[in-house]
Amino acid sequence: MLFSPINPMHIPDGFLSVLLSIVLWVISVVLIGIALRKTGQTIGERQVPLMGVLAAAIFAGQMLNFSVTGGTSGHLLGAAIAAILLGPWPAVLVMTSVVAVQALLFQDGGILALGANLFNMAIIGPFVAYALFTLLMKLFKKQTWGLFVAGFVAAWSSIFIASLACALQLALSGTSPANIAVPAMGAIHALIGIGEGLITIGALAFIFAARKDLLKADANKPARNIGVVVGGLLISLVLVVLSPLASSHPDGLEWVAEKHGFIEAAREAFYNIVPDYSMPGISNPALATIVAGILGAVIVFGVAYGIARAEKRPSAQDDAQR
Repeated sequence: MLFSPINPMHIPDGFLSVLLSIVLWVISVVLIGIALRKTGQTIGERQVPLMGVLAAAIFAGQMLNFSVTGGTSGHLLGAAIAAILLGPWPAVLVMTSVVAVQALLFQDGGILALGANLFNMAIIGPFVAYALFTLLMKLFKKQTWGLFVAGFVAAWSSIFIASLACALQLALSGTSPANIAVPAMGAIHALIGIGEGLITIGALAFIFAARKDLLKADANKPARNIGVVVGGLLISLVLVVLSPLASSHPDGLEWVAEKHGFIEAAREAFYNIVPDYSMPGISNPALATIVAGILGAVIVFGVAYGIARAEKRPSAQDDAQR
């Protein structure tokens, strides 16, 4: 596959009304604030580096658009794997780190629309995935095969429900009627969700084979954090290096916008730092994308790790070791 610039993935400014954008900003900020408090109450020592590693890997994975059908592409969301490994509230913070850095540094998604993108991907995604995963694991009575079935369903549903939320937001903004936006977004993201589910199964299989302890609920159990950090960052680096091979086809939202005639409503960012994941000053487009991806992964890791470290409250075991 020849190199091509990565297509925008998230809702740009102009697709949503100002009023709805502000409302979603407020809702997202409130829920992220709750996530900070809840994470501080529940996070264990082994989950601190895991939050940073997952954020970096999800950021890198989202750079790899994969072809779906009919000239369309999809990309990893990652909310399901974050929710499965961390629980819903820490997963909200991981996804918030990813989506916020994408918007602020790479102009991937609008600033005014950032509240909507956070609501869809950092809040709806993790909670839908976690709710379905825990329900199915109870039904499957923690069978090994149930882990992968539950992971697939959780991942597929996180993509599908988030896309329906986006479609309803487009309808409420008057950008596209609900009878057009909902079926169009639902249909294409039902297919994209299959890719998300398969990637999640692969990730769970790798974790099950290499670090099965990460799938267990005891957050305070000591863990080999150095291996988690090194292994996770190496996986992130591999994904970033492969990012120039991303599909050149438009992603689901962009495809729907082109097909149904509201792509012109998108507004360009009012500033540019590293637009379209291409590092300024580097003439080779593939190298520019790789360098930008490494920069983004490092920043996202630092943000998520820093949040986790700042929010983790000392446990009795920590106090005893001091």
